[in-house]
Amino acid sequence: QVQLVESGGGLVQAGGSLRLSCAASGNIFRIGSMGWYRQAPGKQRELVALAANGGSTNYADSVKGRFTISRDNAKNTVWLQMNSLKPEDTDVYYCYARIASWPSPLENVFWGQGTQVTVSS
Repeated sequence: QVQLVESGGGLVQAGGSLRLSCAASGNIFRIGSMGWYRQAPGKQRELVALAANGGSTNYADSVKGRFTISRDNAKNTVWLQMNSLKPEDTDVYYCYARIASWPSPLENVFWGQGTQVTVSS
């Protein structure tokens, strides 16, 4: 069994910062990409940022230059530093990870429970 546990959401004023964290635990053989998606009510979940196991990163255009993703492979943890937050960043943020569990080498997608980020104007 694999779990992704998130923390760090909350309420912040526009221009402020928040840092999200997500730790993976359980039967973990290998973790591929880790990252963050967000979803507003009635909308599709959209990519915010991804970090590959080797270190490459990918960001949504809307957050480039403001958000930074980082991960610690030894701790099975990924973070999202969000600066210069805007009201339109208000969403539920979900941690994402592709994880292979012993004894299978195949990666499955896992999601965190979601954490609310609210940016007031």
